[in-house]
Amino acid sequence: MKTAIIIVDLIVALALIAVVILQSGKSSGLGSAFGGSDTFLSKNKSKSLDSRLSRATKWVATAFILLTIVLNII
Repeated sequence: MKTAIIIVDLIVALALIAVVILQSGKSSGLGSAFGGSDTFLSKNKSKSLDSRLSRATKWVATAFILLTIVLNII
């Protein structure tokens, strides 16, 4: 049982690394620091790949944390 959880934890860790690397940087340059205007891409942010990757990061990180806690308890 412990070996199976370790293998799943390693797969989730690799998935977490992949999801974080695939995300684009949050820095938009100096213009956005001083009240830059909204662009067409920012209006459709809820449907973009970055928002899906961000949501996936939260779920994969939660799974990783829970699996790691379970491994420490066992």
